[in-house]
Amino acid sequence: MIIYEEMANSVVDLDMEKALNLAQKALDDNLPLLEVIEKGFGEGIKRVGDLWDEGEFFLPELMRGAQIMQSAVDLLQPHLESQQSVRETRGKVLMATIEGDIHSIGKTIVSTMLRANGFEVLDLGADVKIETIISEAKKHKVNVIGISALLTTTMIGQKKVIDALEKHGIRNNFKVMLGGAPVTQSWVDECKADGYAENAVSAVKLAKKLCS
Repeated sequence: MIIYEEMANSVVDLDMEKALNLAQKALDDNLPLLEVIEKGFGEGIKRVGDLWDEGEFFLPELMRGAQIMQSAVDLLQPHLESQQSVRETRGKVLMATIEGDIHSIGKTIVSTMLRANGFEVLDLGADVKIETIISEAKKHKVNVIGISALLTTTMIGQKKVIDALEKHGIRNNFKVMLGGAPVTQSWVDECKADGYAENAVSAVKLAKKLCS
């Protein structure tokens, strides 16, 4: 649909006003909101991510694109929930940047993309204590715990979360996915995590796999 392309372009063009107008039009025209987010605004943030990878966009553009995407999703979210009341979500995911690490832009984009793809997301933000991650995961009965770390000095916290889950005897209750620049497959293996994602698109694919 042409309107989906316009939505994607509004994110790439970093045009907040246009994005919000298009989101409102989607509501007025009663369009399927999951498609609006995934094929419209979600496609836009994917392109922003590609431009970031290619060196065409820098951190300010990446953050602005994510902010526009989130604002559009925030406008649609209450109506999305009513549309989804008759259908199951793909799963429930807790997202957090580990204690001692204040970087959150990547995690925020992943959270937004997960929501756009039908997941229920509990985003705890950045610099989150291990005990908080575990207690919130138990409280909300999530399927997947996503732990982000951008610094090599804080990524040890990812392993500590899994160690704590094992200590509490609840490791098998949750799938755990890791993310962040320093994370590798060997680190995932050492932590005994269930996988890792290099970007928001691969994070969505991994979450779908873990919840299937």
